[in-house]
Amino acid sequence: MGANISGGLPEFDRNGDVYSTKPRLVDLPENCVALIMTRLDPPEICRLARLNRMFRRASSADFIWESKLPSNYRVIAHKVFDEITLRKFIKKDLYAKLSRPNLFDDGTKELWIDKNTGRLCLSISSKALRITGIDDRRYWSHIPTDESRFQSVAYVQQIWWFEVGGEFEIQFPSGTYSLFFRIQLGKTSKRLGRRICNSEHIHGWDIKPVRFQLATSDNQQAVSLCYLNKNPGSWSHYHVGDFKVTNPDISTGIKFSMTQIDCTHTKGGLCIDSVLILPKECAKEVIGSL
Repeated sequence: MGANISGGLPEFDRNGDVYSTKPRLVDLPENCVALIMTRLDPPEICRLARLNRMFRRASSADFIWESKLPSNYRVIAHKVFDEITLRKFIKKDLYAKLSRPNLFDDGTKELWIDKNTGRLCLSISSKALRITGIDDRRYWSHIPTDESRFQSVAYVQQIWWFEVGGEFEIQFPSGTYSLFFRIQLGKTSKRLGRRICNSEHIHGWDIKPVRFQLATSDNQQAVSLCYLNKNPGSWSHYHVGDFKVTNPDISTGIKFSMTQIDCTHTKGGLCIDSVLILPKECAKEVIGSL
């Protein structure tokens, strides 16, 4: 009877702690933990890494973060890092760098990897666009502002022939992308700490619609017509169209434009900040955070 009682008592280690007969997550080998992490999203990996040292070491394995990067991440990374810098990064650090906005092309463009989809996001400033008449200060000017990621926007006071365009080429990760123009009616500034909008030059955009156009090197096209009549002083994202990438190993060239070339009337009072190219699934979320 006494033997039966002693057989049912818990066992203790040398520190007086009760041995657990059930396997625990922390008992897993480090390489097994790393394999599990490949099936988790980056935020979940980072939360697990805070549990203890072994989890933190496991979370730094290159194969984990390489699985989170797009298959053509080297092409994307070479846009913002030289080869020597790129070789210094472990994959975890490279993922962290690419998941934040990175300026390139003399600070006129910005790219980052979306954490949810692993796809490419791009922002192209007004200074990287082809704007008819941009050098004529009677019509156009560059205005410094902290409301732009690039600290500057293009402002048209008045013009007859309105034409803005641009192009870009890169190996996009597979998926569907949406292209937007980020524009605003009116010119904003700050006075005594308050944001104010000067709308005196706004005219002509309600007479004829603006033509937005998109074309890719594999013959995808999109056209939309839109009157610019949203609230003055508010930044708006006008959707030009979508395009699909099926082969991430082939460069996709994109040409886009925004025109209103009816010379029967003038138009003006418009700010152009940038063009955005975003994964379609997360476009609304990304735009909401800008």
